[in-house]
Amino acid sequence: MDTATHMLRTGRRGTLFEYQMALRDLRASLGRADLACSLAWHDVSSRYRGSILGPFWITLSMGLMVLGIGVVYANLFDIPLKDFLPLVALGIVFFGTVSTTIIEGCTTFVQAAGMLSQTNLPMFTFVWRTVVRNLINLGHHLLIVLAVLVYYGYWRHANLPGAALGLVFLILNTAWISMLVGITSARFRDVPQVVISIMQFAMFVTPVFWPANRLGKHQFVLVLNPFYHMLEAVRAPLLGTAVSPHTYLFLAAMALVGWLVTFSLFASTRRRIVHYL
Repeated sequence: MDTATHMLRTGRRGTLFEYQMALRDLRASLGRADLACSLAWHDVSSRYRGSILGPFWITLSMGLMVLGIGVVYANLFDIPLKDFLPLVALGIVFFGTVSTTIIEGCTTFVQAAGMLSQTNLPMFTFVWRTVVRNLINLGHHLLIVLAVLVYYGYWRHANLPGAALGLVFLILNTAWISMLVGITSARFRDVPQVVISIMQFAMFVTPVFWPANRLGKHQFVLVLNPFYHMLEAVRAPLLGTAVSPHTYLFLAAMALVGWLVTFSLFASTRRRIVHYL
């Protein structure tokens, strides 16, 4: 993006022109994907600079939480530990990635205010930065997933291609939600608190710590829960169970509609985001 393009962020040339510039920003960010990865890696390394275990401290604490919740809730629900602990481990790891990406998405543009105001870097670069940073953290947490699947023998029946497809849907949907809250948080600084509250509530109404079949006749609650579908698309294949076609249709429609709405909002507010900051 040249200087003239950068200056156009404060001008208006009509709706079609705004969409063209938003597409140009997207293409430029994909062409600079290495920059987003470098920024994400720098975020992770700088956060744990001087630490012996680095980001594995989060993995260690998450592993202890998985063990504690797994043992306690398995006894409360009267479920064998070999059936319940893998469910909890995968639920905490993958829902944690979704939750953290969305919450950190609130500060995507706010934290990049200095770079956005002094450079002409594509704005999408900072969206990918947030997503990649949390995927790097997920990579560390997969040690927990691997340990549980191997220890309890689930690796023999795991559907890895199905889990990979579910992870793609999870990333696609988490990314647009993260960008959406990033745009709105740049304008309204109360949004992060609202998002944190929503994600805390979602954690308890989503079967992260409890089996979905325990809802009985209230299963319809899960049908309308997007976080359940994102979690189920990844967790079920790893546990060797089938994913409902409804889940894939729900996630595909959610990704399509979500990205259309978010991209339209970005196109209409792109030139004003820097001024919000």
